[in-house]
Amino acid sequence: MYSIGELAELAGVSARTLRYYDREGLLKPSFVNESGYRFYGEREVNLLQQILFYRARGLELRGIRQILYEKDFDVMGALEEHLHALEEQRERTDALIRMVRRSIMSMKGECTMSDKEKFEAFKEGLIREHEKLYGAEARGKYGDEEVDDVQRKILNMSEEDYERFQNLGNEIRVRLKEAVLAGIKPDSEEAGRIVLLHKEWLGMTWKKYTEEAHRAIANMYIADERFKLYYDQEVPGCAKFLEEAVKHKI
Repeated sequence: MYSIGELAELAGVSARTLRYYDREGLLKPSFVNESGYRFYGEREVNLLQQILFYRARGLELRGIRQILYEKDFDVMGALEEHLHALEEQRERTDALIRMVRRSIMSMKGECTMSDKEKFEAFKEGLIREHEKLYGAEARGKYGDEEVDDVQRKILNMSEEDYERFQNLGNEIRVRLKEAVLAGIKPDSEEAGRIVLLHKEWLGMTWKKYTEEAHRAIANMYIADERFKLYYDQEVPGCAKFLEEAVKHKI
């Protein structure tokens, strides 16, 4: 059993942070004595580790609370998922390191580097991440040819197209978070604008856009937890909002 000061020192956080987690319902102490001092047991230590893992990965406290207190939350499964995500992050970082080194060598005149090569690591990282997360399902549903074609389109994007593709994806996620937090309805004008942005984003990689395929992939965002997390990792409800908006507008 740890006092709040002992747990704070053990975890490398402040006692103030632990008190804040308590107020927010994120990490309650095992018990509070008559003097008001908080004490934490093994369960709370494990939960705090999970909170810090999710925080290090960029999730907001609201989203972390929802994940931790789902009925079927599994600590071992969460640790395996953290490991998978961190290994992917390491692969992306290694690729960026190689690209930076090559860029430095190019500027020193020690090698040549085309404009296309300057962006290959970003594109390859995106493809690798999506293949690991969604590759099996996407290939099973749409076939190898369709998935390979999408990946080729990403690799062959110009600098301007790739920047537009990335910006669109970011704008969609930001607008979805704002819409959900503001309580906007999926049949609203703003929802319609988000759907149009999503349509443009999909069209940049799809061989042929169809409304049926758009509705199908929107449904996949809520049917598969990994797809769902892509939009829900910071604000829960974004994937559902997008799925409903697509049903209304497409």
